[in-house]
Amino acid sequence: MRTFSLLKGQPVFELQHGTKIGEVCDLCISDAGIVKGLIIKKGAFFKQNCFLDIQKVASFGWDGVMVKDPSLLTKAKNSSENALSFQQSLDGMMLLSKSGESLGLLKDVYFQEELGTIVGYEITDGFFSDIMEGKKMIHSEKPLTIGKDAIIVDVNQT
Repeated sequence: MRTFSLLKGQPVFELQHGTKIGEVCDLCISDAGIVKGLIIKKGAFFKQNCFLDIQKVASFGWDGVMVKDPSLLTKAKNSSENALSFQQSLDGMMLLSKSGESLGLLKDVYFQEELGTIVGYEITDGFFSDIMEGKKMIHSEKPLTIGKDAIIVDVNQT
C-alpha cells in the first residue's frame, strides 16, 4: 500500500530491454473508487498522455513501474474519467461522510497497487491546519460516490 504522491513522477520501464517509456503523472479512478489505471506522460519534446491499465502492470517498485510491453499503453482519451489532477480532477474536492459531515479536501489516496483498491484518503483543512494539526487519514474500504461537487464516503476515521 502506498500513496499516489509516492508513485507520481516514477519512471515506467519495459521489462525486455529496460527502456524508459515515460513517467507516472496521474491515477485514473472509477466512480466506485477503484483505480482503473495510470496516466503515463510519454515523449521527450512532444509530451503525450497514455493510459496504462492497472492490471497490465508487471510490478510496482519503489524506484519504477515495470510493464512487459510498451504497446500496453493506449492514448489517453479526453473522457469523463476521474483522476487526481488530470481532466476531471478530484484533487481538492470536498469529502463528506454519508451522515453529511464535512471531512476536508482530498489531497491524496492510499491504494493497494496490485489490486487497484483505494483503502484510504489523505485530507487537508488547509495549509495552516496541516502545520498545526497535521494531515488527516480517512480509512474506507466501501465504495464511494463521486459527484459533481463532492465525494461521499463511508468512513472509519482514525
